[in-house]
Amino acid sequence: MPPRASDIPDARRMGQALDLAKRGIGLTSPNPPVGAIIVSTEGKVIGSGYHRKAGMPHAEIVAIDDALQLNSRALQGATIYVTLEPCSTHGRTPPCTQTIKDVGIRRVVFGAADPNPKHTNKSFTVLGANGIQVTGGVLEQECQEIIKPFTKWIMTGLPYVIVKVGQSLDGRITRPPEESQWLTSDSARAHGRRLRVRADAIIIGAETLRKDNPQLTLRDADLGMGKEQPWRVVLTRSGNLPPDARLFTDEFKDRTLVLSNLTFPELLKELGSRGMTTILIEGGGVVIGQAFQAQEVDEVHWYIAPRICGNGRSPLAGFALPHSVELDDVRVLPLADNVCITGVPVWPDLMPNPSVPEA
Repeated sequence: MPPRASDIPDARRMGQALDLAKRGIGLTSPNPPVGAIIVSTEGKVIGSGYHRKAGMPHAEIVAIDDALQLNSRALQGATIYVTLEPCSTHGRTPPCTQTIKDVGIRRVVFGAADPNPKHTNKSFTVLGANGIQVTGGVLEQECQEIIKPFTKWIMTGLPYVIVKVGQSLDGRITRPPEESQWLTSDSARAHGRRLRVRADAIIIGAETLRKDNPQLTLRDADLGMGKEQPWRVVLTRSGNLPPDARLFTDEFKDRTLVLSNLTFPELLKELGSRGMTTILIEGGGVVIGQAFQAQEVDEVHWYIAPRICGNGRSPLAGFALPHSVELDDVRVLPLADNVCITGVPVWPDLMPNPSVPEA
């Protein structure tokens, strides 16, 4: 006999909330993506939802509103599963803990604790004082994983840094001048463009702008629904940039930002102060090299094409690192005849010497 709905363990229910939360990845900055479901005393799911955009209702409120449309009395004694600890302070929206108390929910189960040190585990006190049972840490690692950019930003003020690289077998990121600019395959480039949906800003250097004249837009028809065009950030020292470049003339020209003479740590502080929690570096080698030299890379997606170029720029543009960088949580994904290696850099406790990015 299959298990009754009321017998489904907390982890299964949290997994359902986590699936909802993932729908909001890349859409909620500077807030984290969060999902929630509500289960009645009979063990039936009566409400669900996820946070769609900063300033809009949080996942808990969306789920509660969903349940209210069914039957407000069903909320009495219900359990809410939410991937992130419910907020207990008033920000752009009222505190979710107050609404939870008001509608008669009697149990709250959350995955990750609020990473803001001012709020961490505060819900135990706020809700517990009203006789509401609170359980935390269910699928904690999985729930923490999807809010890593928010966690870094709220604790340091700096955005989470993703680096995307496409290279040949002999370690070049550019082909000979007389050939096409494309190094990796169509499928690899399409896969790489999906990273833009996660980003608040896409970073390139001046040389990449001058040579490639990129668009840096969300172009896949099945992606970016509800996603605002990420900022296109050009780093330069000289300010010598082509005024007719697409970044300055297309429909998203107002989403292009030029920053001059900043070290990479200074760049991160600037973008973090603008509420950007995730940035994607798409090139070139100088910017990527500076990011690695500053030990400020949080995630890499390295695409390798079965091509030997013979010459061209290297991924780190010759920037010397004081040590090699090992990747953790490594995944290898074949993309037709290309391959993508994804991982998280493991940084030793060494202090870099930051320098000014790009020319």
